[in-house]
Amino acid sequence: MMLFCSSAAVCGALIALAVSVNVARSEGIHASAVVEAATKTAIVGAASMYNPFKPGREEGGPSTASGERYDPSAWTAAIKTSLRKKFGGVQFGARPKYALVEAAGKKVIVKINDVGPLRPGRIIDFNERTMRYFDPSLDIGVIDDVKVSPLSGDYWSPGPVG
Repeated sequence: MMLFCSSAAVCGALIALAVSVNVARSEGIHASAVVEAATKTAIVGAASMYNPFKPGREEGGPSTASGERYDPSAWTAAIKTSLRKKFGGVQFGARPKYALVEAAGKKVIVKINDVGPLRPGRIIDFNERTMRYFDPSLDIGVIDDVKVSPLSGDYWSPGPVG
């Protein structure tokens, strides 16, 4: 019985190692594929955060332009209304679009599921989770020099890249 348990443990460790190597390989390929897909039409500007559930906020209600409910724990953002067409025409009932966002040496894929009349100079409003990725303490408020590149297709997995 002891021999079987020992063999099973070794076998399980080898399987876990093989899976983690394959995941690491696929993440590397995914990261380069994302960067390649996003290099075409980037927009650079400032980013801020919105959360319609926080007191004192000026944003709209809990429904986004795509019809989804605002989720502070997802990887989502609202693009400036005048950029709607550049990002595939985000509108009520349509499938959300995706974008690669780069700032402060970090990259993340976000689902663009909302639009809004953002303040001058701002091109994108992050939900709370996405903003915390770039500003963990939420002290900065506005992040300058954010590069936002639309991604074609709807098969992207939102979250950090590379």
